[in-house]
Amino acid sequence: MTAPALARFKAEGRKIVTVTAYDYPFARLFDQVGVDVLLVGDSLGMVVQGQETPLPVTLDEMIYHARMVARAARRALVVMDLPFGAAQISPEQTMAAAVRAMQESGCGAVKLEGGAVMAETIAFLTARGIPVVAHVGLTPQSVRAFGGFKVQGRGAAASQRVLDDALAVAQAGASAIVLEGIPAALGARITAEAGCPTIGIGAGAQCDGQVLVMHDLLGLYDGVRPKFVKQYLNGGQLVSNAITQFADEVRSGAFPSAEHAFKGE
Repeated sequence: MTAPALARFKAEGRKIVTVTAYDYPFARLFDQVGVDVLLVGDSLGMVVQGQETPLPVTLDEMIYHARMVARAARRALVVMDLPFGAAQISPEQTMAAAVRAMQESGCGAVKLEGGAVMAETIAFLTARGIPVVAHVGLTPQSVRAFGGFKVQGRGAAASQRVLDDALAVAQAGASAIVLEGIPAALGARITAEAGCPTIGIGAGAQCDGQVLVMHDLLGLYDGVRPKFVKQYLNGGQLVSNAITQFADEVRSGAFPSAEHAFKGE
């Protein structure tokens, strides 16, 4: 999978399957079952580091996790988030961060948040060979400005702003657009009007693809659980059961048994 391949998926009507990943073992599993895009999201600040928002995540930390994911990917396109502060100052600053991301992690594209205000930066990067995935609607790095993780694009004026943002980043050359936390009808309209693929997360079924955070999908995170999340596995309970059984067997002396012990010559 490459960034240009996403456009082919849209043209063929094939849905783009995207899952976040932050380490080698899970990335390898997701890649093996045919996930199209592995997104190394700054959501790791919340689901891996235990932060309240993704804002504290650094570029070095993102590269560290993206390197593990890229090492595991044999088919999937690896996309790395540029964290808060890496793309807010100038196109040149963003270019430097994107170059580090691709050189040091091996990712195939970078993702940055923001609409029309980021169009110049997206055009600057794509003209210099950096594939960019845009992100509009509910942008988590702007959570302080939004006053929380709130749905965006409700009402005529707000809907038009999100639409304008999406069309601006598409025109600037974005390979795809993540649409987060917007009404389904708006997600469908953007998908119809934008020239590049859309990947929804709480943006309705008409998007060209969907993404979920792996910890939400697998039931491994007990923090904020948005309405758009579907939990496919109660992974937290399964892990708790396994560790409880291990602890019980250690305390009772049942583990390790003879089959887990080495014999002398």
